[in-house]
Amino acid sequence: MVTITPNLWFDGNALEAAQFYVSVFPQATITRVARYTEAGPGEPGTVVTVDFELDGQPFTGINGGPHFHFDEAVSFALPCLDQEEADRYWDALTAGGGQESQCGWLTDRFGLSWQVYPRELTDLVSDPDPTRAAAATAAMLGMRRIDLAAVRAAAEEATPA
Repeated sequence: MVTITPNLWFDGNALEAAQFYVSVFPQATITRVARYTEAGPGEPGTVVTVDFELDGQPFTGINGGPHFHFDEAVSFALPCLDQEEADRYWDALTAGGGQESQCGWLTDRFGLSWQVYPRELTDLVSDPDPTRAAAATAAMLGMRRIDLAAVRAAAEEATPA
């Protein structure tokens, strides 16, 4: 079976990024660090790639240089069990220079985009009752970090008595 592994392009800090992500996710590990040899093209001993896993998902970080940068066109969805777990990941991923965006999106200090939200949010914004779904969606659109209780309350208020 083929495994699809996201290959993330960094500018000299792939190992630092991998160490950060491994510290954020409880089921995570660095599985391999490859360094340049005398054959080059980089400085011998410096990291060229680092392989790591986050909750069983493999990733490779490559120190490819300043040529390419991350943007929100690609993001990693992180559906969490509940508000507490979502808040923990949100705080960890925005620490050290990460930036909040909107609707549960953030950019971490390395420039990667994440969608961090409690799983129940998906049910609320796709409620079979279009009035409830619209109210939940409107509430979500006004948020940076998702506040599940507020989205739930908006859906409930939209429910006819």
